[in-house]
Amino acid sequence: MEYNTEDYLKKALLEAQERVRDYMLYSDKIEDEELSAFFADYAENEGHQARKLQEYLKGLQ
Repeated sequence: MEYNTEDYLKKALLEAQERVRDYMLYSDKIEDEELSAFFADYAENEGHQARKLQEYLKGLQ
């Protein structure tokens, strides 16, 4: 199977969304406040990347 740009964007978006969920879960479960805040910030940054990927994907459609 050969992938095109849309396929790569969809795959990257899905992976970014999964990382956001994972990092938010880590943030909620970790008791260390500094580390919890780090993961919350990391999730927010991944969310920005996911949003950018969505914009690129919409531009193709």
